[in-house]
Amino acid sequence: MEEMDVSVVMAVRNGADHLAAALHSIAGAGRRPREIVVLDGASTDGSDRIARANPLVRLVRQQGTGIAAAYNQAIAASQGSIIAFLSCDDVWTPGGLDQRLAVLASQPATQIVFGHLCHELAGTPAPNFRLDLIGRVVPGQVMETMVARRTVFGEVGPFDERLSTAEDVDWIARARDMGIRMVTVPQLVLIKRVHAGNSSLMDPMGGRALLQALRHTARRRRLTAG
Repeated sequence: MEEMDVSVVMAVRNGADHLAAALHSIAGAGRRPREIVVLDGASTDGSDRIARANPLVRLVRQQGTGIAAAYNQAIAASQGSIIAFLSCDDVWTPGGLDQRLAVLASQPATQIVFGHLCHELAGTPAPNFRLDLIGRVVPGQVMETMVARRTVFGEVGPFDERLSTAEDVDWIARARDMGIRMVTVPQLVLIKRVHAGNSSLMDPMGGRALLQALRHTARRRRLTAG
């Protein structure tokens, strides 16, 4: 496998209950990353202390608000040629990073690689969570399964900071519409831990943000087709 310089991007705000496990899982997922860029959104629960205990972590204070702004700031602050993402309350599977990097190394035209994910209960789920998803291994085109060449972010542009959630839906759709080559590996690479504190599930504006992202995609495709 060609040498790949990986920056792992992680946003955290009061994620102390799960952060240590998330960081620990990176060590077992494959090659040692160059850095883990942790964007801290003014945590008050000791998340910064947990992050600093990991020698690979570079802790950055978030300047804006929201997950999209955190991703944009973290990518700008990162230095690796490959960008990978992990939420502070999820965990990567052993070997899962190497499996995705192998695709980038063997397929120079591929710019983004996703994997499969499985939801796991880590507490009381949000009321709107579909419990039938627990334990099912499914393809996951989400940020937490994605590794991408740094250059793709210059092509697609930043995450839309107007969206409180669904910023990944919008960004991935933009990349797809641009013809960015994407591959999804069949391996399980992410355990997505479900609990009442999941920001995307608890966001009262989440449904509206998703609808807005889908409308952006539909409008863009109509303009392209016309």
